[in-house]
Amino acid sequence: MSRSPAPPPRGARTHRTRSSSRFRGWLRHHRAMALDSARRLLRTPIGSLVTMLAIAIALVLPAALWLTLDSARLLDAELTESATLTAYLAPGVDDGEAGRIEEALGAQPGVARTRLITAAEGMAEFQQALGLTDALARLDDNPLPASVVVTPEVPAPDAVRELAETLGALSGVEEVRLDMAWIERLRSLAELGQRVALALAVLFGGGVLLVVGNTIRLAVESRRKEIEVITLIGATHGFVRRPFLYSGAWYGLGGGLLAWVLLTLGGEWLAAPVSALAASYGASFSLPRLGAGGSATLVGCSILLGWLGAWIAVSRHLAEVKPR
Repeated sequence: MSRSPAPPPRGARTHRTRSSSRFRGWLRHHRAMALDSARRLLRTPIGSLVTMLAIAIALVLPAALWLTLDSARLLDAELTESATLTAYLAPGVDDGEAGRIEEALGAQPGVARTRLITAAEGMAEFQQALGLTDALARLDDNPLPASVVVTPEVPAPDAVRELAETLGALSGVEEVRLDMAWIERLRSLAELGQRVALALAVLFGGGVLLVVGNTIRLAVESRRKEIEVITLIGATHGFVRRPFLYSGAWYGLGGGLLAWVLLTLGGEWLAAPVSALAASYGASFSLPRLGAGGSATLVGCSILLGWLGAWIAVSRHLAEVKPR
């Protein structure tokens, strides 16, 4: 009597099927909780909008300061690249010798380019700048020396100072002038602004956590009975916490988008006066914009703060919710 072959083992396939079903159920629950939390926010539009607006206001100030510092860094880079040295030649140096000295200066390592200003050209510029053409024309001799404007290859302050010492030791050079103090002051102010921006970001980030945490705490209290019931039938804290975390993320998303709108509208509102002010000084300047990367960072940080504030509030209050 022949025996029928035994059926092949199905344990691995069953395990894979159960794992995939569990994962699909997990995704379905996340999707359901996200939609349910969004619907709950839409049922109270005024309260939800006020919470999102509070988050947006808390984010606007550090973001605006960050944009201002970003424009200051761009300005600092432009000013540093435009840093030059002025080498004043010894009195009595004629134009031919001044040309040879300029060639010697240009041959020094660390020098990008040079420009010779003869004594006559220097006097003409001085007369035009002061408007004293007739008075200075009565002078018997030109008291101004020839000079060479030197542009360094590396505009870093330390490298420029070292180059100034090297050029000042060359024959025919009377003095090398370097004014980097105002650039260093600008950098010190930028560093101070960065620390202030960081402090404000931490401070207002804590404010966002408090706003979201207080809102979620009220939501937990309003659903206390529901939480007690589902806890009695075996729901874990992660299951109970999930809809509130999505609520915090929705609050953060709305607050981040509102902050982006406020920054964009504020930039458009101030663009014309800032351009007019810069034009009055003969310069062109435009307010910096967030761009795609900055906008994504702003909204992402807002969502993270909303989620974190909800997680802290729910974890704290779930410990106090006991089934009775």
